Order: sequence, then C-alpha cells, then structure tokens
Amino acid sequence: MTSFVIEADGGSRGNPGPAGYGAVVKDAADGQVLVETAEAIGAQTNNVAEYRGLIAGLQSLLALAGDGAVVEVRMDSKLVIEQMAGRWKIKNEGLRPLALEAGALARRLRVTWQWIPREKNKDADRLANEAMDAAAKGRPWQPSGSARMGAAGTGSVRTGAAGIGSVGTGSARTGSAPSGSVGTGSTAAAGPSEARELGPSDASAAQVSGRPATAAAPLAAQDSLLDLIDADALSLGQDVSSGQAAASGTAGTGWRAPTTVATSLLLLRHGETPLSVERRFSGLGDPELTPNGIAQAEAAAARLSREPYGIQVVVSSPLKRARATAEIVAARLGLEVIVEEGLREADFGDWEGHTFTEIQRRWPDALTAWLADPSAAPPGGESFGVAARRVQATGDRLVERYEGRTVLAVSHVTPIKMLLQSALLAPLAALYRMHLDLAALSLIEYYADGPAVVKAFNDTSHLR
Repeated sequence: MTSFVIEADGGSRGNPGPAGYGAVVKDAADGQVLVETAEAIGAQTNNVAEYRGLIAGLQSLLALAGDGAVVEVRMDSKLVIEQMAGRWKIKNEGLRPLALEAGALARRLRVTWQWIPREKNKDADRLANEAMDAAAKGRPWQPSGSARMGAAGTGSVRTGAAGIGSVGTGSARTGSAPSGSVGTGSTAAAGPSEARELGPSDASAAQVSGRPATAAAPLAAQDSLLDLIDADALSLGQDVSSGQAAASGTAGTGWRAPTTVATSLLLLRHGETPLSVERRFSGLGDPELTPNGIAQAEAAAARLSREPYGIQVVVSSPLKRARATAEIVAARLGLEVIVEEGLREADFGDWEGHTFTEIQRRWPDALTAWLADPSAAPPGGESFGVAARRVQATGDRLVERYEGRTVLAVSHVTPIKMLLQSALLAPLAALYRMHLDLAALSLIEYYADGPAVVKAFNDTSHLR
C-alpha cells in the first residue's frame, strides 16, 4: 500500500502579526513531492498558523489519496504534534476549534505523529515564508518553477500527483485529465473511465469518491436527483428551466408528450472494493466487495425497493463486485439477477491493480496517449472506443428486450459513463469530463418516438 508523508509549518512575523502556512505531501517511498500548498492568513499567532498548515496538509492528502491513506505527519511544532497525539492538553481555547478540525480530518486517515527539528522541515517552512512574502507585496502565493501546474489559486499540485484534488484553498489539474467532484473542490481523475476505483473518496475526497456508507436509512426518494425533473412537465411540453409552456415542436425534440411508455434504465455503480480503497485500476480483475461496499449496496437496495422506482428487471455485469451489489438489491426486490457480459468493465491490461502514480512512472507515454485519445488502449488492454461499441450494443439490446419496463443495470464506471454519453449524443471524449462515485445512481429514459432523456447523474443521496 502506498504511504505518504505530510510536512507542515506556519509562521507569524510579530506573533501575532502577518502570518502564513505551508504544507507538502510526499511519497514516503522516495520522497517525491506530490502536492504543495501555502497561504497567507492575515494577522495570527505562530500556533494558529501551524495548525492551519496541518489542516491544509491533511486536506491535501485526502484530496489526493482519500480516506484510509497511511501517512506520517511531521512538524517542528512540538505543541501541535503533542496535542494531536493526545499527550498534551489544549489549554489555549483559541486553538481548540483548529485542533478539533484537524482531528476530524486525521481520523479519516491512518496517521502517526512525528516531531522533527526545524532544519528538517525546510520545504514547509519555505512555503509558509513564500506565502507571507507574497502577501506583503499584495499578491496571492503562487508555486515557483516547475511546481506550478495551471491556475492553482493558493494551492499547487506537482506533476507527480495522482488523483489531483482541491488543495488548500486552490485547485489544480494536470494535462487533459478529467475533472470530478471531490469534497467541496474538484479533482482531475485518472482518465475517462476513472479507472481508479474511487471510494467515498475520491473522497475528500468524495466524496469521490463516494461518501463513507452506512446502513442508515437513506433519504426519501422524492428528495433525490431522480425526482428533480418533473416528468409531468416533460409530458406536457413545458420548459422545465423556466416553468413556461414550450413552443410546439416536431417529434423528436424531447419536449413533446411521448406517445409510448418510457423504458427506464437505472444505472447503479457497484460498491466499494479493496482496490477502490487503495485507488487502483480495477478492470477485469475480480475483487470482492468490502464491508463498506456491502453497506453501500444495502443502502441502494433500501432506496430502490420503495416507490416510485418499481424495478421489474435486474441485470448485472458478470464481475463479482457488480454481481454482489446486484444480488443484494435483487433480493430486496424479490427478483433474479440476469448477467449481461456487455456490462463488464473495460480491460486495463498491464495497468490492472496499479495506482495512477505507478502507471505515470512506468508507462508515462502510454498514459499520456490514453488520457488524450479514447482510441488509445493501455498496454495489453482495451481502448474506450472498442469498449463503447460493446456497451452500446448491450444498451440497445436491453432497451429493445425490456421495452416499456424499468430495468436496473449494475455495472462499472466505464460502461455507465458510456451509456450516459451516448444518450446525450455527446462525443466519446465527454468521458473525460464525467465523475461517478461508488454506488451512485443515474437514470436514462428511452422513448420509441424520441431521443433518450438523462434524468439523473451520480446520485448518492442514499449513502448520506
């Protein structure tokens, strides 16, 4: 399992006085800097700035690697390290809210705390001083040299980062990698398929990836994205965006009353697996669901067993993680699971089981091509162009076979995105701009006399 190091620092010129923090996230194996962030925070004390640096470092790691990542936090602040380790009491009430915030973030990770002398904390100290220097000149902090990656605001990600996310109060992207929802920020995912099995991560991620699931009762169905578009408005020809009646149009506009009952295709991504926890590419490999993944499937089952869904058919990818998810839902519905080979995940070839960072280091040219062109395939694997033809043929067959019925299809990131992309008449490159969380629901309705209508995308309200 990949492990990380966070080095954080803060400083104040006056104590209290103009203050700033800096933090870096490194690969523990080779010391490569994956993320760096810094910010000036106005007039504060040294201790406040140091806690703010810690919080920024923890947020950066969660955006990068998600919940459960293994990390050693290193700081030259004995106060912060000892308080976070629980060995010293927090006597300054002004620090307590910061300590609580840092503690809540740390509990989402597997953290060890290590005090280091100031001379071994040079990277974080440099960043904090850069932030204060920039503020003194009336400018926001920007990363220097090759560390700068696009418009980073007050945060930066180096080129070695995998699963780039919101960092500090800024964000960053690498190359043409796609963006996706992560916590309250945005992340550039590993590619069109988000082949890394994003957990509630992707987390800070996920939110990714993806919120931590529980077996608690999900929200009422009418509160979900699946019901935000008024089906009656569509059938009456109303303009949903304005609430006004739409002008009469021709058949096939998607706004006229359908002349047949829709075929509804509910798309459910499978639950969490060990590979999704570790952000590893998971294609034709066959991992089982984790206990959290089972809880996610049960939450989806509880939701889908209620009105208004009325599911009549359950189909699934043949891979274990999808079939297990489908069987949990089908058992709740009293239905059998029908296996559809075409709903399997794409084949990632030699990249199977590897992290994005590992692939970036071992196959940099192949990864660049794959991120830029859906016709490019991983070594020994399947391109998205090839996968799309398989998935589309399967989707067409399902709609024809189960015309007028409501079908639940349990599958993976790539096939679900491709069905949505096709329904939207979007180019295949749209996959680079889509993000799906674990156990998320999407909905497409197909009409014989008009186009498909996407009515929901990446709905995870049942996991809250």
